[in-house]
Parts: sequence; structure tokens; C-alpha cells
Amino acid sequence: MEVGLLFSGGKDSSLTALLLDEFYDVTLVSAHFEVTGAWKHARKTATALGYDFEEVILDQDIAKTAVEQMVEDGFPRNGIQQVHRHTLETVAAMAFDAIADGTRRDDRVPSVSRAQAQSLEDRHGIDYLAPLTGIGRNAVDKMVAQTLEIESGPSEEIPKGDYEVDLRALMADLYDDETVSQVFPAHTQTRVVARR
Repeated sequence: MEVGLLFSGGKDSSLTALLLDEFYDVTLVSAHFEVTGAWKHARKTATALGYDFEEVILDQDIAKTAVEQMVEDGFPRNGIQQVHRHTLETVAAMAFDAIADGTRRDDRVPSVSRAQAQSLEDRHGIDYLAPLTGIGRNAVDKMVAQTLEIESGPSEEIPKGDYEVDLRALMADLYDDETVSQVFPAHTQTRVVARR
């Protein structure tokens, strides 16, 4: 069975790949809007972990709508949620038996409700997997420490392949850097550099 795992190159999606590896042929899928080349960081991590990799280009209109929503809200939650739903729909339409993501139990965003997961499965004839949704951050960090080498730092400084990078760049182009700073709260991100 083949699973397409939404992949940023961070610790959560990388740990998810390791957890699914025993049961699925895992392909790591980096989704982006062609705004930056950040997806290449995810490809580099996929190579370091030894997984197949696919790049998926998302509809730029979705990115613009998400950026407008974030600026209107003054916070990225709803915009990121829109992009995540669009990405799941896009990858579900590909030739996989299942799709997966690295969302954790205590993630505020993105999240997928039980009804959304069942709808995705029913409409696309696939399975939706999120093995970390029952696991909190502390436990995830312990598992990561045993299996992966990571680097971490401020979100805007860590080279990673998630769509937040494209959304930040698009927001700066459409508005300005000050707007990006106001909308995106300071937070730490990770990037996996190798398996232990």
C-alpha cells in the first residue's frame, strides 16, 4: 500500500514517516505555491531519510485567499487551515491508497476533524492517517530525540519546506514585512537533518 505523506522536512512529518514505514510504501509530498524554493529543503531531508519524494504545486489563488484571511484576522490560523485542507484534497486526488500528515494531538493548526477525515476518505476512496493525533508534544519530542537529528530555531530562520514559507513571502509581496511580523507570532520550527 502506498501513502502520500504531507512533508515539510520538520520533526513531526519526519517522525510520521518513520511510524508509517512498517505498513506502507511512504512517499513524502511537499506542497507549495511556487513563491519560493523552500520545498527544496524538504526534498533534501527526504533524501537524508531515504524516502521517495514528490513535489506538488498548489493553486496560487488559494494562497492569496489565505493571506488575505490571515491579514484580516491578524493571525495565521484560519489561513493555514484553508491551505491544509486544499493540500489534503490535492494529494488525495493523486494515486495513493492513503494520505497522511504529521499533525499532533495538541496542535492548534492545522487540524482535521473526524467528519472532515471521513469526508475526505469517502469522496476520494483513500484512507486518511494522522498517527500523531493521539500523541502530545512531550512524547513526540522524546521519540524524535531517539530517532532523528534536528536543528531548531525561529520559524523565519530555519530552512524548511512547509507552505508557511511561501505564505510569508507572498504576504510580504502583497503587503509588507511589518504585516508578516504582526500576523505570524514568533515560534520555533525544526528541520530534520538526518536519522540517528
